[in-house]
Amino acid sequence: MAEIYYYLGHEQFQPEVLVKHAQLAEKTGFDGIFISEHFNPWVADKGASGFGFTTLGAIAATTQRIKLMTGVVTPLYRYHPAVVAQAAATIDRISNGRFILGVGTGESINETPLGYAFPKYKERSARIKEALTIMKQLLAGDKLTFAGEYYQTKNARLYSPPLHDIPILLAAGGPKTAETAGEIADGIIISVKNASEALELICIPARKKATETGKENFLLTASRWTVFAHNKDEAWHALLPWRGLRAPSRDVATDPEQLQREADALPKEEIISRYTLLSSAKEYIEAYKSLITFLSADIIVIQTTSRNQEYVIDMLGKEVLPELKKLKI
Repeated sequence: MAEIYYYLGHEQFQPEVLVKHAQLAEKTGFDGIFISEHFNPWVADKGASGFGFTTLGAIAATTQRIKLMTGVVTPLYRYHPAVVAQAAATIDRISNGRFILGVGTGESINETPLGYAFPKYKERSARIKEALTIMKQLLAGDKLTFAGEYYQTKNARLYSPPLHDIPILLAAGGPKTAETAGEIADGIIISVKNASEALELICIPARKKATETGKENFLLTASRWTVFAHNKDEAWHALLPWRGLRAPSRDVATDPEQLQREADALPKEEIISRYTLLSSAKEYIEAYKSLITFLSADIIVIQTTSRNQEYVIDMLGKEVLPELKKLKI
């Protein structure tokens, strides 16, 4: 049976609100939370940008059951991979062994404002391979001296080690990163628009490589963006913190104000049309069931926004989760 996680967006809500949402998600029956880790939001006027690891610590200390996963952190520039391993181990201890580490190759909006270059995919792919090696060895308890092309450690060790073996899942948007995940990571994270394309381009290559490398418990986490709204006006207001995601320079921008200006120059209809609008529990079930029945995801993430997030969390817990949990992989 797939586990169902609720998405917490640092780009939309202030950290103290996200802690409350996590507590409500646990109360209503979610199996875990999937929390973003950004330095910048997607727009300046409606965005937020709390420090993800601090929020996770607060959630870990004020919940008892739900699992916690980063969705995702970049262990390449702002954070040395050894520091990410240290943070992961600390959160795992505070949560009594409930942490899963989701990582990715990053976005310009979060790295270049701090003076880091944001190179092409080839270099970022090479960096993530080194980072995964370092994090896995440190989390396994090794005392590590590592001399890579991009990262070095000398007698590095975690003196507050994790309480359990922390899975490391790699976010992938195409077959190359999918194969890297199958080769080095413990699982893969995908954002699904079209389930058939996701299966062909990402899931199959990742699982094939995982089988070749002898991984028996390779995890697939699948998320999907949705909006709870009864009409387009309501959807637009719910999407205000996220409209910069659809700006033309989204992949290279360094400033949320730039993304905001570009998004506001687009027709509202164009932005709204890029999301799946839902207005009932039945529609949520239809929107997410293929992630379980077709993709065979081990974890599905309900990544949704609305004008009343507390209401939606409660509705999902009472009406959607029980039906999704009846479905079999």
